[in-house]
Amino acid sequence: MNAAEAISYIENYTWSTTRLGLERTCELLSMLGDPQKKLKFVHVTGSNGKGSTCAILESILRKAGYRTGLYTSPYLVRFNERIKVNGRDIPDEALASITSQVRAFADVMYDHPSQFELVTAIAMEYFYEMQCDIVILEVGMGGALDSTNAIDAPEVAVFTNIGLEHTEYLGNTIEEIAATKGGIIKPGCDCVAYDGPAAATSVLRSICLEKNVPFLLADFKAAEPISHSLGGQTLSYKGKVLSFPLLGNHQINNLCVALETVYVLKKRGWCIPTHAIEEGVADVSWPARFQVLSTEPLFILDGGHNPQCAEAMADILDDYLPDQKVTFIMGVLADKDYASMLDSVCPHAARFVCLTPESPRALPASRLAEIIRARGFEAEVCDTVSEAVDKAKEKTEPIVAFGSLYMSGAVLRYFEERH
Repeated sequence: MNAAEAISYIENYTWSTTRLGLERTCELLSMLGDPQKKLKFVHVTGSNGKGSTCAILESILRKAGYRTGLYTSPYLVRFNERIKVNGRDIPDEALASITSQVRAFADVMYDHPSQFELVTAIAMEYFYEMQCDIVILEVGMGGALDSTNAIDAPEVAVFTNIGLEHTEYLGNTIEEIAATKGGIIKPGCDCVAYDGPAAATSVLRSICLEKNVPFLLADFKAAEPISHSLGGQTLSYKGKVLSFPLLGNHQINNLCVALETVYVLKKRGWCIPTHAIEEGVADVSWPARFQVLSTEPLFILDGGHNPQCAEAMADILDDYLPDQKVTFIMGVLADKDYASMLDSVCPHAARFVCLTPESPRALPASRLAEIIRARGFEAEVCDTVSEAVDKAKEKTEPIVAFGSLYMSGAVLRYFEERH
């Protein structure tokens, strides 16, 4: 089995992705010798900001000298991005070898694991084989029944901003969704949470009280912005001046969550010196989050794919490009609340160029264009990223591509091939 065959095998098992539960993951991990029981974790869930928070934590812990694992989803350009050790993607050879090992067990199970469950098992085995000191583990969806929750108590259960998402699986209210995500809280861990909706905070506090878990709410007031540009931000956090390349006030909030998590880890005995925090924050990289891909013309890529993300992006445009209209390259999935997304971005729009993301769940670009035209805006339809970029460059406005991580991956591939 080579890497391409491994990925093809994994992606063949999408049929069971909606059947939530830990039974298949636990059975598969048990057959592998329970590698997850030999690892330490920071377990991260939430609706927005999970990936950025994970990236910040991983960067700081790596600078502190620890061998780090990082598990995230989805990928943007290469499948291997989802599993990293010390900032490097899992090599093709390791992916193929471990997938072959996992397949031997998965294919004899009565209830075959789903794609995400297979990848989770592969990641756990790889992190164990690489002798990771600590793994930053991002939840796929929800918390309680997500396959990443097959781990024992993590060092810290981390909650980023919680909003309404995946309501068909997680619940119809903020309280229900917070309770589902709160399933990653286990006796023996600590808990750090984003200071978001009061209803979510109340639920998380109650779970922590019930399980005798220390609860810490991130203090956003501890961060004082000093300066910002499209090249990055400078801020003061509890008296320390930090350079931070991720843009937007919402990223400062995510940074606060990560720094409170570092504080908790230090309290639990992890050695994380000040220089590691400063260097880790300064060097963090998380693509497709208001990422500047070029300056001539100005081209910004943002993977925002729900109303909260679109609102955050609109705030950044107000802050970084005041009084400027932009050309949006937009592609969305049909099951997303793209009407609310448009509510946020239309005040900043000169025109739109519409694409169909590379997903079976995509909303056709032609349909998106119809919806946008009904709002009184010009909307072109393009078949490829190359065509869309050329069309967007016909005018002089800054260009912002957003709406789907699937489309973001295609945009990143386009730029990598040409630069």
